[in-house]
Amino acid sequence: MQEAQDDDSGEVPEAITRDAHEFGVYARTGGWTFALKVARSVRPGGQSAEESPKVSARRFAGLAGCSAERVMRFYKAWDKAADDGLVPQFEALAPGADVELPDADVWLTYYVSRSSAGSVRGQAISEAAEAEGIRPTKALEVAENPTALRAAILADPGTAEAARKALMDRLGEDPVLRSGLARDIVRTDDLKKAVAEETKTGGRLDYVRKIAEEGQIRTPAGQEIEAPRQLREEAERHLSLIDELDEDEEAGEWAREAYDSVRTLVAETVEADPELRVQERRAKFYSSLSKATKAFEELTFDDVQEIDDIYEDDMVRRLEELQQAISACITALQAAQQQD
Repeated sequence: MQEAQDDDSGEVPEAITRDAHEFGVYARTGGWTFALKVARSVRPGGQSAEESPKVSARRFAGLAGCSAERVMRFYKAWDKAADDGLVPQFEALAPGADVELPDADVWLTYYVSRSSAGSVRGQAISEAAEAEGIRPTKALEVAENPTALRAAILADPGTAEAARKALMDRLGEDPVLRSGLARDIVRTDDLKKAVAEETKTGGRLDYVRKIAEEGQIRTPAGQEIEAPRQLREEAERHLSLIDELDEDEEAGEWAREAYDSVRTLVAETVEADPELRVQERRAKFYSSLSKATKAFEELTFDDVQEIDDIYEDDMVRRLEELQQAISACITALQAAQQQD
């Protein structure tokens, strides 16, 4: 049978030419095409908006309609390749700049994709293995020999890390595992301390992130006020540094530094505004007064016999000192009222 002849001699529409060109670029360079867009548009961690015309990873992600984590995976791939001299450093790239890109085959050497395990939790072992791109028999062999798996976890940090990530993927849909892990943490002092430290780090990051993303700050006295531009930029700068950390890098020290830095600026913001400074001191006074009132209300004696049992002279002395302090406070407030 005679094959149909190609009729490609006519003029090609511009849209098709553009698509073919972009297809060819991606076929040659793969993920590098998109990594370049990130590298030339996202400013390096630590740089402020005034130092660079680029935007933050979070702003870029918002414009792209994807997550900041996805943007940072491309950013980190470019960063590693730049360290190896394969591509230019971020500082050498201006928005819109084009450079010669490495071959597509090199891309997966530097790019680490998100694990797909989370999307197949609760599925059969064979289905999960196929979704991960491995032969089901491999996964079944591991499942049938938990002692061998335990030995590998104990001996090899890489295997232990893979096991940790797999367990975290299961926690959301496995209440038995979740409860068992929680009990293990409560019963192990080192784990309890680690959880407390991570909780503190998370709280500090949430504080900084709220300033950067929502433009709201919480003062030491608990007031919610709008963050000045300088404070938002400082919070964003610290977050950009933390976003660049690898998964195995500890964020605790970085979070503490970010928290201390923005808290200092918050205090300076309060002190620089006379009206806000007065509001802050008033809020602190009411907060302390509320705590003192609640504590004193708990000092009740339901029967006379109980008083006889617990009485000590020091109790009366300290209550008298407290009474004098309260009287002095009332006198000071009344004097201030008379001056007004």
